[in-house]
Amino acid sequence: MKAIVASRYGAPEVLQLQEVEKPAPRENELLIKVHATTVTAGDCRMRSFTVPPLLWLPARIALGLTGPKHPIYGMELAGEVEAVGKEVTRFKAGDQVFASTLTQNFGGYAEYKSLPEQAMVAVKPANMTYAQAAAVPIGATTALRLLRSGNIQQGQKVLIYGASGSVGTYAIQLAKFFGAEVTGVCSIANLEMVSSLGADRVVDYTTEDFSSSPARYDAIFDTVGKLPKSKYSQALKSNGTFVTIARLDSKEKMENLLFVRDLIEAGKIKAVIDRCYSLEQMVQAHRYVDAGHKKGNVVITVGQQSVK
Repeated sequence: MKAIVASRYGAPEVLQLQEVEKPAPRENELLIKVHATTVTAGDCRMRSFTVPPLLWLPARIALGLTGPKHPIYGMELAGEVEAVGKEVTRFKAGDQVFASTLTQNFGGYAEYKSLPEQAMVAVKPANMTYAQAAAVPIGATTALRLLRSGNIQQGQKVLIYGASGSVGTYAIQLAKFFGAEVTGVCSIANLEMVSSLGADRVVDYTTEDFSSSPARYDAIFDTVGKLPKSKYSQALKSNGTFVTIARLDSKEKMENLLFVRDLIEAGKIKAVIDRCYSLEQMVQAHRYVDAGHKKGNVVITVGQQSVK
């Protein structure tokens, strides 16, 4: 099968299209024919190995000391079940699914991926294409965990910092679903898009400092992990809550994936797709995400039927 393999850490050019062995599902696994995956900021950090100094050694141990331990990246995917092991009961051949591979050695950048039945995999939303569904498992569930960590409540005034990224676009929509009054912070190029997702107010951080505004918030959610205390502390109410993705518990829960799937099927939230690339264009896709200007999600389509 075809796969994008990281030969070493470095620039996008380390990603190479290669022929690798197609996985065979074990008795408790399903074999998924991948139709779409994504390029996340996390994929780019793994590829380039840009991590804070304090995390350098544990990250090297986890990801590979001299080179990538798991050289096929891709943290989320959508596709069709091609085969199942004899112990699998939740899925059958032909099921259309989406999944997070975060705890399964990644592997979305390939034509096939085997996953245990109990992994973060579920039947995809019926009203989404494969390309749209691939952009849900990481960004949407992370946004949900971020908001729930801050105990978001109906009627609260909340601020979403980094509102135009993958997590941010879902956070805006989820915060509105939970009944909050939402202010989104992004660049001028993304003001209209963030407003269209339901934000009550949008702040262009290049021309306006939200922390110097008289507005005070019940909760501030940092979706990029870069908001300094000197900024958010000025904008919080005295009993306000600040939650950052940089210190968010990374434990995934199937109930969260099913929760966002139900909201998608009910028309309450949607995936924001910035650009689509083919598997063969992976280097270009990583270059684009590296530039730091993506809106929502960047999707990689795999094969002829990838967006159906």
